[in-house]
Amino acid sequence: MIIVRPAGERGKADFGWLDSRHSFSFGQYYDPHHMGFGALRVINEDRVAPGAGFDTHPHRDMEIVSYVLEGALEHRDSLGTGSVIRPGDLQRMSAGTGIAHSEFNHSPTEPVHFLQIWIVPERQGLPPGYEQKTFPVEDRQGRMRLVASRDGRDGSLVVHQDLDLYSSVLDADGTATLPLRPGRAAWVQVVRGEVAVNDTALQAGDGAAVLDETALTLASRSASEVLVFDLAR
Repeated sequence: MIIVRPAGERGKADFGWLDSRHSFSFGQYYDPHHMGFGALRVINEDRVAPGAGFDTHPHRDMEIVSYVLEGALEHRDSLGTGSVIRPGDLQRMSAGTGIAHSEFNHSPTEPVHFLQIWIVPERQGLPPGYEQKTFPVEDRQGRMRLVASRDGRDGSLVVHQDLDLYSSVLDADGTATLPLRPGRAAWVQVVRGEVAVNDTALQAGDGAAVLDETALTLASRSASEVLVFDLAR
């Protein structure tokens, strides 16, 4: 069973400097039918104007993953970490017992377009932490590349939850397949392009919950980029 979350039905927030789309309830957008999917709590697609961003603010007991599509995102936090996240980079910040951070568009002239993903950790009270890795396009081309996992296998980022995150970049008419174990579910988020997920058509910004399927097959209809979350039900 595949349940589509159309891009056009997502929550919206427009503050001038920030244009955001919410797949699940977030901030002032509340939808009791879309509160998350398993441990996946937030997928926000954000566009931030040049030189603008989120001032320092606190978080706790959440795994926060940033995935940049275009431009560059500057990150600073109370651990003393500072970095710039660009396309191909994946950053995980464990808020744990408490952390404060800021996120700004690194460019004074170009917008930044990115996904901010929140994952509920397997337990509260973890020590705050941070990790960032680069996954080049050629490493994700034509296949499901594991980019985050509980055990950090295959060079992936560590997330403190029973969840595997895959990134796939597909040419037009490309395909990629992921077996799904019993008791697992998947969430597909189309980053760009158009794909069919087990014959269900999706386009950029669409998400889909995948339940009671033994495998997940992506078939691109144009050059596409897709994230797949494999998680416990």
